[in-house]
Amino acid sequence: MTISVIIPVYKNRTLFIENLKNNFQFISDNEIVVIDDASHESIAPSIKKISSRIIVIENKKNLGFAKSVNIAASQARGELFMMLNSDVKLIDDSYKRLISDFNQNKNLFGVSFLQIEKNNNFVGKNSIEFKRGLIQHKTASDKSVGMTGWLEGGSMILRKSFFDELGGFDAIYAPFYWEDIDLSFRALKHGWQLIFDPSIKVYHNHQSTIGKYFSRAQIKRISFRNSFIFIWKNIHDRKMLFQHIILLPYNIIYYFLKGERDFLWGFVDGLRLITQIIRKRRNEKKYCIKKDSEVLLMTK
Repeated sequence: MTISVIIPVYKNRTLFIENLKNNFQFISDNEIVVIDDASHESIAPSIKKISSRIIVIENKKNLGFAKSVNIAASQARGELFMMLNSDVKLIDDSYKRLISDFNQNKNLFGVSFLQIEKNNNFVGKNSIEFKRGLIQHKTASDKSVGMTGWLEGGSMILRKSFFDELGGFDAIYAPFYWEDIDLSFRALKHGWQLIFDPSIKVYHNHQSTIGKYFSRAQIKRISFRNSFIFIWKNIHDRKMLFQHIILLPYNIIYYFLKGERDFLWGFVDGLRLITQIIRKRRNEKKYCIKKDSEVLLMTK
């Protein structure tokens, strides 16, 4: 099986070029697709100095993470594609061992790597649960190899045919956050598997781009909005939806008293997209073979 490496870029040119120089020694024998989401920093000349074989796509306007990756994936020719955020640095080429896993396990959707954060915390294995009427997600304490609640969008390998079948990342979450959780949840409801492999390690300078160009309030508001979109789009269990609706007033007051007023604004922003969400919701339900409760039990 062949691998295409997809690297989405938005600004932060210096860090991206530094990491690309490091990563190139480990990915040089793969197809490499870099997509610049209208950074307006002219990264192509610097990329070509590293290798003329790297494919560079430059968006005319900012499209967000999901659309950018989908564009790059549509041009990638590999049967697998590895996603690397511009702030991720590979340690070695151990990811190549995963090719045999995909060959042996025809139901494997994707594999997420162990990320070493700048504070030396280890992340990459995750859990999600439905609690107090909301979807809660967190880093799993257990870092052993095995199933994960979702694949980390910035450092993972996916089976391209499955990704295409799902229609790629959902651009409704633009500009960022929850796209990888959404994609992973849909993959699980299709009956495919998500694996975390701690033997594949990367360094990740988390939020180095988002935190630089968006305020803390903007990030929280977008994240809360996308959490509502996720529930309204993906949860079909009637009991869960009833609990979500009944507890909405409580949750709004709860977060307001905590000083998290962006929770309410996120809810309002989500409502503005409700027509689009309902349309996507109906389409998603057609292809699910696992219930919400089954998936959430697997990812808890």
